[in-house]
Amino acid sequence: MRIGTMLSDVLRSIFSPPATREYPSVRKDAPERLRGKLTWDRSKCTGCSLCAKECPANAIEMILIDRASKRFVMRYHMDACTFCAQCVQNCRFNCIEMSNKEWELAALNKEAFTVHYGSDEDVAKILETFGKNQAEGSLEAKPNA
Repeated sequence: MRIGTMLSDVLRSIFSPPATREYPSVRKDAPERLRGKLTWDRSKCTGCSLCAKECPANAIEMILIDRASKRFVMRYHMDACTFCAQCVQNCRFNCIEMSNKEWELAALNKEAFTVHYGSDEDVAKILETFGKNQAEGSLEAKPNA
């Protein structure tokens, strides 16, 4: 490489704007069809558990508290999810979505990757009954009589 060629490249680079983006201080909107964190609308859910059955990564668990009063808790394991949106496609009641707003999902501890969706009292009951570090598998809670 000749010195004249190299010097012209250096001078051109000094006076040109940077090619990188200043992320995270300057953010662009995420694409509309980006598959981010799973969100669940429990008012539409019937508890059919089709989402959990069809999840290829077993990242979703439906915990039944009381089917008659539509009390369910959905446990979502973000660290196991492959973000394939198979659960969204198979949900008959459109109660599951992949958010394009929440896609920065890094965390320092593993507990942040397990999300419980449901009413606050039902989630508290499940956490109290089964604990935060319950082994994977299908769970069914018995309602207090």
